[in-house]
Amino acid sequence: MASYKESDIKVLEGLEPVRKRPGMYIGSTDQRGLHHLIWELFDNSVDEVLAGYASTIKLTLHKDGSFTVEDNGRGIPIGIHPKTKMSTVDTVFTSLHSGGKFDENAYGVSGGLHGVGSSVVNALSSWMIVEVKREGKVFQSKYNDGGKIKQKSTVIGTTNKTGTKVTFYPDKSIFKNINFNASLIIERVKETSFLFKGIKIIFENEVTKTAEEFHAENGLIEFVNFINSNATPISQVVYIEGKDAGIEVEVAFQYNDTNSETFVSFANSVKTKEGGSHETGFKTALTETLNDYARKWKLLKEKEKNFEGSDFREGLVCVISVKVPERLISYEGQTKNKLFTQEAYTVVRTIVKTKFTYWLEENKKDAKDIIEKAYLSREAREAARKAREEVKQLKGQKKERILSGKLTPCQSKDNINTELFLVEGDSAGGSAKLGRDRKYQAILPLKGKVINVEKAQLKDLLKNEEIGTIISCIGASIGSDFDINKSNYGKIIIMTDADTDGAHIRILLLTFFYRYMRPLIENGKVYIALPPLYKFTNTKSKKFYYVWEDYELEELKKENSSYEIQRYKGLGEMNAEQLWETTMDPENRQLIQVSIEDAALTERRVSILMGEDSSKRKEWITDNVDFELEN
Repeated sequence: MASYKESDIKVLEGLEPVRKRPGMYIGSTDQRGLHHLIWELFDNSVDEVLAGYASTIKLTLHKDGSFTVEDNGRGIPIGIHPKTKMSTVDTVFTSLHSGGKFDENAYGVSGGLHGVGSSVVNALSSWMIVEVKREGKVFQSKYNDGGKIKQKSTVIGTTNKTGTKVTFYPDKSIFKNINFNASLIIERVKETSFLFKGIKIIFENEVTKTAEEFHAENGLIEFVNFINSNATPISQVVYIEGKDAGIEVEVAFQYNDTNSETFVSFANSVKTKEGGSHETGFKTALTETLNDYARKWKLLKEKEKNFEGSDFREGLVCVISVKVPERLISYEGQTKNKLFTQEAYTVVRTIVKTKFTYWLEENKKDAKDIIEKAYLSREAREAARKAREEVKQLKGQKKERILSGKLTPCQSKDNINTELFLVEGDSAGGSAKLGRDRKYQAILPLKGKVINVEKAQLKDLLKNEEIGTIISCIGASIGSDFDINKSNYGKIIIMTDADTDGAHIRILLLTFFYRYMRPLIENGKVYIALPPLYKFTNTKSKKFYYVWEDYELEELKKENSSYEIQRYKGLGEMNAEQLWETTMDPENRQLIQVSIEDAALTERRVSILMGEDSSKRKEWITDNVDFELEN
């Protein structure tokens, strides 16, 4: 029997809790968590901008893999802290829940809320150097091994400037990969420059010896134009700002000729990827205002029903930014993905409704075009609903024949633990059917490439047999009628060959889910299976290994004198047992969970890479893909 006594109760001190459970503080230890270290420091610099004390932020990716965030704000206080008896700088970087965000006198509005950001970055770094310019002097502190003080705050020079500079190197023992992604950083920096008119943000990449400066005089209007650059606008950009109850609201939105909607929202400059009260307030105001306008000018007939909210959101690109006082701000957790402040709902709704009503009266042509688009959206929605009902109501033998000839269902009706595998080809489908867990895993083989939904009309999409079968199997409808609670499966797993054709089928399916079943992705229910690339066999011992990465294969070659290598060109080359143990067995398999990290960026990428305009696709490929020429 395991012991359980006083000494078994562990008390984690200082920054130990962060290193013990990093996911609690930064969400994960993958690339998302790694970059979260930058955002914690960056948000602190942005807070100095919010407070009106900083105008420039500089980010630097160094050749050795370390990273610097620097601003020209007030500089962290450097005197002895009355409680810790250490310098305030050292207190901020070595003590959890210490910082200026708890005192409204220091920061009336801030994104860094919990006072753990700087110390968490220190805890998860191999080393960190902090320089503070304040009171005519330059102070330097050094930390290593997860936040241990190596050099207390020390004067190293004089200056007539103010600001804070933090350089850190992520801890290799914490993160799976410590290589920062310059493209991700640039996208985030560009977004932040849109949020603050006049701010200057510099990103210097010492690896590529490049530097970029971001500066947007027209703020959110430029942001909307940036997102909309691959679509055809059908209205001007609507810009609304206002303040009430201490909450500042800034909104910009525009309609384009697509059927998709894109919302990007921020609270105190922190992106709220899951929306929240400010987004809900805007959506309510938009629906109410446009329905009222349509009624007033008889664009809706007297006995006609009001438009639904989804009718007014098709083709809408909207950016919302609110600044909420510290005493009112309420996020979901440290990662701040969702705003809970209920006052924001009321303030956004009131300001948008009042000012958008005035805008519609002043811009009657745009108003008419928006209402006409809503009519088209409603007609398409109703036509699509009828078509979907036809798909769902395929009578008796026809429906049974379609599904029985394709889907191999699982025995369980549990829609949480069940899994639907979308498998490339009948050969792989046959192995998957034989090797699966019959209770929880269903198999749907797909023949050839599914339709590209980015280039197809909804009516054509519904006529496509492969897509129609997927819709029927999942059982939750599509588009605005999609109901994730009706999904027959807890996981949708795309399992294709590890070649270019497999990658193409995978991206076509992902585009379909993104456009027509997006809640599946938003709720983490779509996955990509990772089949191995090789089977490595020691010819003497007959011991074998499955290999997913080329570097793993090279290591095995060095460790074994005689061997055979089988390259899996497709799933069909594996028998049922091999496919199960490498790709389908929950105990051993590797899956990639599909998520939407950046709504604006995702919308642009999908429209460029999967849309009709080949010139923009060619331009993106030229700028972003390195082609290695073989001799």
